Amino acid sequence: MPPTLSAIQSGTIDTIASATLTLETPGESFVEITREAARFLAEAKARDGTLFLFIRHTSASLVIQENADPDVRTDLVTALKCIAPANADWVHETEGPDDMPAHIKSMLNGATLTVPVAGGKMLLGTWQGIYVAEHRARPHRREVALQFVGSGG
Repeated sequence: MPPTLSAIQSGTIDTIASATLTLETPGESFVEITREAARFLAEAKARDGTLFLFIRHTSASLVIQENADPDVRTDLVTALKCIAPANADWVHETEGPDDMPAHIKSMLNGATLTVPVAGGKMLLGTWQGIYVAEHRARPHRREVALQFVGSGG
């Protein structure tokens, strides 16, 4: 069966809303922020447009990942540890042996996400959630900039 394209919808931009989400992480983990992003959209009265997320750190990142089975997040932490282990003779160890691996993991995952919004809802898949990936061993305070651009109510 060939790919199909839905009907094209268009509108005008009349809303730009911004906020900063501050959260505490427990150390190396994936912390879901999907609900907080949805609350931001509701408070901004967002209808149709784009949600932009940007993490203001170089040792944590943002990802969209499965939110049904917590084992996925456990395995992702394990996989990232294999890719960038703590004791690999890194030159940069100013903040400890997990610092350089955290920078590598952040570079791989990225600092930004873009999520389409329709009818005030993020167009995430059934099992998708938005996460802050904490790559440091200790707890940290993290900031995520949220911005919605599109039509509002």
